[in-house]
Amino acid sequence: MPIPQYPEIQEFLNYLKFERRYSLHTLEAYQLDLEQFSQYLSSQFESPGLNSISASMVRSWLAEMKSDEISSRSINRKISSLKSFFKYLLKVGCLKATPMTAVVSPKTQKRLPVYIEKKQLEDLFLYMPFSDDWKGKTERLILLLFYSTGMRLSELINLKPGQIDFANAQVKVLGKGNKERIIPASADLMDQLKNYLAERPLEALPDSPLFVNEAGKPLHSRTVYGWVNARLKQITTIDKKSPHVLRHSFATHLMNNGADINAVKSLLGHSSLAATQVYTHNTIEQLKKVYQKAHPKA
Repeated sequence: MPIPQYPEIQEFLNYLKFERRYSLHTLEAYQLDLEQFSQYLSSQFESPGLNSISASMVRSWLAEMKSDEISSRSINRKISSLKSFFKYLLKVGCLKATPMTAVVSPKTQKRLPVYIEKKQLEDLFLYMPFSDDWKGKTERLILLLFYSTGMRLSELINLKPGQIDFANAQVKVLGKGNKERIIPASADLMDQLKNYLAERPLEALPDSPLFVNEAGKPLHSRTVYGWVNARLKQITTIDKKSPHVLRHSFATHLMNNGADINAVKSLLGHSSLAATQVYTHNTIEQLKKVYQKAHPKA
């Protein structure tokens, strides 16, 4: 639970959970960052009131983390958490000004998205055996949906049957901040989704998510993560073997095949083009490989 002297932290977390519908993973990250900051305020400044928290207090916390060799990436995440928290306090009228306007984020080196080669993913769906029971069918379709649509883990877990538009061969996804986006789907994927729905356990409630277990209960994100991780271990040696890697693969393969960056941005549900531009680096790397392999002077 959040530190008692700042009950507004729990109010903020409730806002993110119930109004913004943030994922459990994101909520846990916000809670950790805000609890660490409030603990620091308690130990160094005797828990000042919200209106007394200054930019210098925030910067002293950041400096302490830097001296503890916390990475710039982690520090930036904590700054982002504080900015969101103080922005919320402004919105609800608890503050008239935020100390974060005078806080500068440290520069970080951009990491290129890790992805799986197209041939490896083709082998996964063509040659890797999946059991013929409900679990095996669910597992295979989940992997296919991740790679075919680029949706996030939280989006897939909460996907409802009503979001599948069979007539127009598309899927409506409810993303971050309750933003909706439409993702087109292949005829083959539509057929597989239709067959899966027809075989759903009778115990599944009408308003249950699309993917359920044998007892008709919604799947846990940890279960889905484990399935994806185990399958990706069979086809790749990259370090990260998560559902998000399939999202990266979806975007990278689109870009490598000439997809317009604005179209990829829309398909991923990014709020800014900068978030999508990281995939252009992978495209350049692909071009370098083609050049080195094909050009006589390379």
